[in-house]
Amino acid sequence: MASRLGRSRIPFALALAIALLIAEVVIEPSFAKPGNWPGELSVLAPFAILAMASTPSVLSGGGGIDLTVGPLSTVINCIFVAWLIPHGWNGLESVVVLLAIGAAVGFVNGMLVAVLRYQPVVATLCGFFILAGLAEKIAPNPLPLPANWTTHLAGKVGPIPGGLIMIACPLVIWWLLGRTSYLRALYAVGGDDASAYSAGIDVVKVRVLAYTLGGLFTAIGGIALTALIQTSSAATASQYALIAVAGVALGGTSFAGGRGGMFQSLLGAFCIYMIQQLLSSANVSATYQQVVYGAVLIAGVLISTRFPRGFTVRRLAT
Repeated sequence: MASRLGRSRIPFALALAIALLIAEVVIEPSFAKPGNWPGELSVLAPFAILAMASTPSVLSGGGGIDLTVGPLSTVINCIFVAWLIPHGWNGLESVVVLLAIGAAVGFVNGMLVAVLRYQPVVATLCGFFILAGLAEKIAPNPLPLPANWTTHLAGKVGPIPGGLIMIACPLVIWWLLGRTSYLRALYAVGGDDASAYSAGIDVVKVRVLAYTLGGLFTAIGGIALTALIQTSSAATASQYALIAVAGVALGGTSFAGGRGGMFQSLLGAFCIYMIQQLLSSANVSATYQQVVYGAVLIAGVLISTRFPRGFTVRRLAT
């Protein structure tokens, strides 16, 4: 069959992720050693999962955003370390409790936004302060975590890196939802809620479930955070909240709603992680790291907005 030139599109976040990964391997060759992958993935997992947790609310439109993912993940962490483990809840029952708490908080956010018609940024900012204060109340000082099942998630579970398992959990749930009509309804509501309502879609129900999903995914992120630090940490609330929003933006998910997805947010979070790794490997002074990090993030978001469908490249097709 004759060869010809064809065209394909490479998403900006994917192109940036590949470029950053190559640059990091050049500067720090040990980064590519398979033995280091479980540790790297365990550090990436909270970044990635919380970015994915922020995605359903953004996709639901109406200015949707969930600022509670950062403090909620720390509340999950503190509850597990300070309450559940000391009372012997260190097995499957603890996972069920933590996921239920996350989903319940997300449900409350959804009700405030979709039913009571609070502005999403106002509703979730209030939740941010409440949850951050609750985390401080539960564990005002870091509490060490005794040996427990989350320890394996920071390394390997059998031959599989624990961080990879944690990152896969929201993606699998999202894929399963894609087998139903819900995701189609979510994108329809995010794209144009009036038209979706006219088509018979329950807009309120779709948005409440979007925030509930975000809370469920955040609980998974809180478990990943616990596996990483093996202590309680109420001080990470604001750090992870900002990273989550930045990951969504850098991945190219539209804050107008209806366009983007979980994989894009995962790529965005990976890019943020690699930027931090690259700055550290390049021995950039801590004084300038935040400045460089912010500048690269601004540039990345602007480019991803300018080229929402990615870059067109020519390829050899047959």
